[in-house]
Amino acid sequence: MLRGYILHHRPYRESSVIVNLLVDDVGRVDALVRVGSGKKSLKSIIQPFQPLIFQFNSKSGSTDSSLKFITQVEPAAPALPLKAESLYSAMYLNELLVRVLNSGQHAEGLFLHYHRSLMGLAQQFSSSYLRYFEMELLLELGALPSLDYDILGEMIMAGCSYRFVTDAGFAVVNQAASEHFTSSRNLLAGEMLIQLKQKQLTPEHLNQAKGLMRYLLTPLLGGKPLLSRKLFIKQ
Repeated sequence: MLRGYILHHRPYRESSVIVNLLVDDVGRVDALVRVGSGKKSLKSIIQPFQPLIFQFNSKSGSTDSSLKFITQVEPAAPALPLKAESLYSAMYLNELLVRVLNSGQHAEGLFLHYHRSLMGLAQQFSSSYLRYFEMELLLELGALPSLDYDILGEMIMAGCSYRFVTDAGFAVVNQAASEHFTSSRNLLAGEMLIQLKQKQLTPEHLNQAKGLMRYLLTPLLGGKPLLSRKLFIKQ
Protein backbone atom coordinates (compact mmCIF):
# COMPACT_ATOMS: atom_id res chain seq x y z
CA MET A 1 0.00 0.00 0.00
CA LEU A 2 1.14 3.53 -0.81
CA ARG A 3 0.58 6.76 1.11
CA GLY A 4 -0.47 9.94 -0.60
CA TYR A 5 -2.57 13.07 -0.84
CA ILE A 6 -4.89 14.24 -3.58
CA LEU A 7 -3.74 17.58 -4.92
CA HIS A 8 -6.60 18.09 -7.36
CA HIS A 9 -9.48 16.08 -8.81
CA ARG A 10 -11.89 16.49 -11.68
CA PRO A 11 -14.91 14.50 -12.86
CA TYR A 12 -14.55 11.78 -15.46
CA ARG A 13 -17.25 9.42 -16.68
CA GLU A 14 -19.23 6.61 -15.04
CA SER A 15 -18.95 8.00 -11.48
CA SER A 16 -15.19 8.29 -11.81
CA VAL A 17 -12.73 11.09 -11.19
CA ILE A 18 -9.21 11.82 -12.33
CA VAL A 19 -6.93 12.66 -9.41
CA ASN A 20 -3.52 14.29 -9.26
CA LEU A 21 -1.64 12.67 -6.38
CA LEU A 22 1.50 13.35 -4.39
CA VAL A 23 2.72 9.89 -3.42
CA ASP A 24 5.23 9.03 -0.71
CA ASP A 25 8.60 7.92 -2.11
CA VAL A 26 7.28 8.34 -5.68
CA GLY A 27 6.22 11.89 -6.60
CA ARG A 28 3.42 13.10 -8.87
CA VAL A 29 1.01 10.42 -10.09
CA ASP A 30 -2.20 10.94 -12.06
CA ALA A 31 -4.81 8.23 -11.67
CA LEU A 32 -8.41 7.29 -12.30
CA VAL A 33 -10.62 6.21 -9.40
CA ARG A 34 -14.24 5.05 -9.41
CA VAL A 35 -16.01 6.84 -6.58
CA GLY A 36 -19.36 5.10 -7.02
CA SER A 37 -22.62 6.37 -5.57
CA GLY A 38 -24.94 5.88 -2.63
CA LYS A 39 -23.74 4.56 0.73
CA LYS A 40 -20.61 3.04 -0.79
CA SER A 41 -19.50 6.25 -2.48
CA LEU A 42 -15.89 7.30 -1.97
CA LYS A 43 -16.60 10.97 -2.62
CA SER A 44 -16.13 11.92 1.03
CA ILE A 45 -12.51 10.73 1.08
CA ILE A 46 -11.46 11.55 -2.50
CA GLN A 47 -10.66 15.07 -1.40
CA PRO A 48 -7.56 17.20 -0.87
CA PHE A 49 -5.97 17.20 2.62
CA GLN A 50 -7.30 13.72 3.37
CA PRO A 51 -4.39 11.34 4.07
CA LEU A 52 -4.91 8.18 2.01
CA ILE A 53 -3.46 4.73 1.55
CA PHE A 54 -4.10 3.05 -1.76
CA GLN A 55 -3.02 0.64 -4.45
CA PHE A 56 -3.06 1.18 -8.19
CA ASN A 57 -2.08 -0.49 -11.42
CA SER A 58 -0.94 0.91 -14.74
CA LYS A 59 -4.16 0.19 -16.66
CA SER A 60 -6.82 2.80 -16.16
CA GLY A 61 -9.27 2.00 -18.93
CA SER A 62 -8.95 5.63 -20.01
CA THR A 63 -7.85 6.93 -23.40
CA ASP A 64 -4.99 8.61 -21.53
CA SER A 65 -2.29 5.94 -21.30
CA SER A 66 -0.38 7.91 -18.64
CA LEU A 67 -3.16 7.42 -16.09
CA LYS A 68 -2.97 4.69 -13.50
CA PHE A 69 -6.06 3.08 -11.95
CA ILE A 70 -6.65 3.07 -8.20
CA THR A 71 -7.83 -0.40 -7.21
CA GLN A 72 -8.11 0.15 -3.46
CA VAL A 73 -8.25 3.30 -1.35
CA GLU A 74 -9.05 4.16 2.25
CA PRO A 75 -8.32 6.93 4.76
CA ALA A 76 -4.97 6.72 6.50
CA ALA A 77 -6.07 9.25 9.15
CA PRO A 78 -8.79 11.89 9.63
CA ALA A 79 -8.83 14.79 7.17
CA LEU A 80 -6.66 17.68 8.34
CA PRO A 81 -8.66 20.52 9.95
CA LEU A 82 -7.56 23.43 7.80
CA LYS A 83 -9.41 26.74 8.05
CA ALA A 84 -9.15 30.33 6.83
CA GLU A 85 -5.56 31.34 5.94
CA SER A 86 -4.26 27.84 6.66
CA LEU A 87 -6.76 26.40 4.16
CA TYR A 88 -5.85 28.99 1.52
CA SER A 89 -2.17 28.24 2.10
CA ALA A 90 -2.72 24.52 1.64
CA MET A 91 -4.65 25.20 -1.56
CA TYR A 92 -1.70 27.27 -2.76
CA LEU A 93 0.69 24.38 -2.12
CA ASN A 94 -1.56 22.02 -4.06
CA GLU A 95 -1.85 24.33 -7.06
CA LEU A 96 1.90 24.95 -6.99
CA LEU A 97 2.63 21.21 -7.07
CA VAL A 98 0.18 20.52 -9.88
CA ARG A 99 1.70 23.35 -11.92
CA VAL A 100 5.39 22.55 -11.52
CA LEU A 101 5.38 18.74 -11.27
CA ASN A 102 4.55 16.81 -14.40
CA SER A 103 2.58 13.58 -14.31
CA GLY A 104 4.97 10.74 -13.57
CA GLN A 105 7.71 13.09 -12.38
CA HIS A 106 9.76 11.60 -9.58
CA ALA A 107 10.00 13.75 -6.48
CA GLU A 108 10.50 11.12 -3.82
CA GLY A 109 11.39 13.46 -0.97
CA LEU A 110 8.54 15.96 -1.28
CA PHE A 111 5.78 13.96 0.40
CA LEU A 112 7.20 14.26 3.92
CA HIS A 113 7.84 18.00 3.53
CA TYR A 114 4.31 18.48 2.20
CA HIS A 115 2.79 16.42 5.03
CA ARG A 116 4.73 18.38 7.65
CA SER A 117 3.62 21.66 6.09
CA LEU A 118 -0.04 20.63 6.27
CA MET A 119 0.34 19.42 9.85
CA GLY A 120 1.89 22.73 10.85
CA LEU A 121 -0.81 24.75 9.07
CA ALA A 122 -3.52 22.66 10.74
CA GLN A 123 -2.15 23.69 14.14
CA GLN A 124 -1.53 27.36 13.45
CA PHE A 125 -1.13 29.55 10.38
CA SER A 126 2.35 30.83 9.60
CA SER A 127 3.60 31.86 6.18
CA SER A 128 6.96 30.34 7.12
CA TYR A 129 5.53 26.88 6.32
CA LEU A 130 5.02 28.04 2.74
CA ARG A 131 8.54 29.39 2.43
CA TYR A 132 10.11 26.18 3.75
CA PHE A 133 8.07 24.02 1.39
CA GLU A 134 8.84 26.25 -1.58
CA MET A 135 12.53 25.91 -0.71
CA GLU A 136 12.27 22.10 -0.59
CA LEU A 137 10.38 22.06 -3.88
CA LEU A 138 13.01 24.19 -5.60
CA LEU A 139 15.73 21.96 -4.15
CA GLU A 140 13.96 18.84 -5.43
CA LEU A 141 13.73 20.37 -8.91
CA GLY A 142 17.35 21.51 -8.92
CA ALA A 143 16.33 25.17 -9.04
CA LEU A 144 17.51 26.34 -5.60
CA PRO A 145 20.77 28.32 -5.47
CA SER A 146 23.19 27.51 -2.68
CA LEU A 147 22.18 29.00 0.65
CA ASP A 148 25.54 28.06 2.17
CA TYR A 149 28.05 29.73 -0.16
CA ASP A 150 28.12 32.77 -2.44
CA ILE A 151 29.23 32.66 -6.08
CA LEU A 152 32.89 33.02 -5.03
CA GLY A 153 32.68 30.02 -2.73
CA GLU A 154 32.68 32.07 0.45
CA MET A 155 30.24 31.21 3.23
CA ILE A 156 27.09 33.33 3.36
CA MET A 157 27.46 35.69 6.32
CA ALA A 158 24.64 37.05 8.47
CA GLY A 159 26.06 40.57 8.47
CA CYS A 160 26.38 40.86 4.68
CA SER A 161 23.92 41.74 1.93
CA TYR A 162 23.62 39.75 -1.28
CA ARG A 163 22.37 40.13 -4.83
CA PHE A 164 20.94 37.14 -6.67
CA VAL A 165 22.68 36.38 -9.95
CA THR A 166 20.63 34.17 -12.29
CA ASP A 167 22.16 30.74 -12.91
CA ALA A 168 25.00 31.55 -10.52
CA GLY A 169 23.82 32.21 -6.97
CA PHE A 170 24.28 35.02 -4.48
CA ALA A 171 26.93 37.71 -4.82
CA VAL A 172 27.97 39.78 -1.81
CA VAL A 173 27.42 43.57 -2.08
CA ASN A 174 28.17 46.52 0.17
CA GLN A 175 24.68 48.02 0.21
CA ALA A 176 22.21 47.20 2.97
CA ALA A 177 19.28 44.96 2.08
CA SER A 178 15.74 46.24 2.44
CA GLU A 179 12.88 44.33 4.03
CA HIS A 180 11.38 43.35 0.66
CA PHE A 181 12.88 41.62 -2.35
CA THR A 182 11.79 42.28 -5.94
CA SER A 183 13.46 41.95 -9.33
CA SER A 184 14.17 45.69 -9.29
CA ARG A 185 15.27 45.85 -5.65
CA ASN A 186 17.12 42.59 -5.35
CA LEU A 187 19.26 42.89 -2.24
CA LEU A 188 18.93 40.17 0.35
CA ALA A 189 20.09 39.98 3.95
CA GLY A 190 22.57 37.22 4.60
CA GLU A 191 20.81 36.65 7.90
CA MET A 192 17.58 35.86 6.03
CA LEU A 193 19.32 33.34 3.74
CA ILE A 194 20.81 31.57 6.75
CA GLN A 195 17.47 31.52 8.57
CA LEU A 196 15.73 30.17 5.47
CA LYS A 197 18.24 27.33 5.14
CA GLN A 198 17.84 26.49 8.84
CA LYS A 199 14.03 26.86 8.67
CA GLN A 200 14.11 29.45 11.42
CA LEU A 201 12.76 32.57 9.71
CA THR A 202 12.00 35.45 12.04
CA PRO A 203 9.04 37.78 11.35
CA GLU A 204 11.19 40.61 10.01
CA HIS A 205 12.56 38.37 7.24
CA LEU A 206 9.32 36.71 6.10
CA ASN A 207 8.50 39.28 3.40
CA GLN A 208 11.99 39.16 1.94
CA ALA A 209 11.94 35.35 1.87
CA LYS A 210 8.54 35.45 0.18
CA GLY A 211 9.87 37.74 -2.54
CA LEU A 212 12.88 35.52 -3.16
CA MET A 213 10.82 32.33 -3.40
CA ARG A 214 8.34 33.95 -5.77
CA TYR A 215 11.19 35.19 -7.95
CA LEU A 216 12.78 31.72 -8.11
CA LEU A 217 9.46 29.99 -8.84
CA THR A 218 8.41 32.34 -11.66
CA PRO A 219 10.40 30.57 -14.42
CA LEU A 220 8.86 27.24 -13.40
CA LEU A 221 5.32 28.63 -13.50
CA GLY A 222 5.60 30.43 -16.82
CA GLY A 223 3.40 33.43 -17.49
CA LYS A 224 0.21 32.07 -15.93
CA PRO A 225 -0.48 33.34 -12.39
CA LEU A 226 -1.53 31.05 -9.56
CA LEU A 227 -5.25 31.37 -8.89
CA SER A 228 -4.89 30.49 -5.20
CA ARG A 229 -2.89 33.67 -4.56
CA LYS A 230 -6.08 35.67 -5.14
CA LEU A 231 -7.58 34.10 -2.01
CA PHE A 232 -5.11 36.01 0.16
CA ILE A 233 -5.83 39.29 -1.63
CA LYS A 234 -9.52 39.00 -0.71
CA GLN A 235 -8.76 38.83 2.98
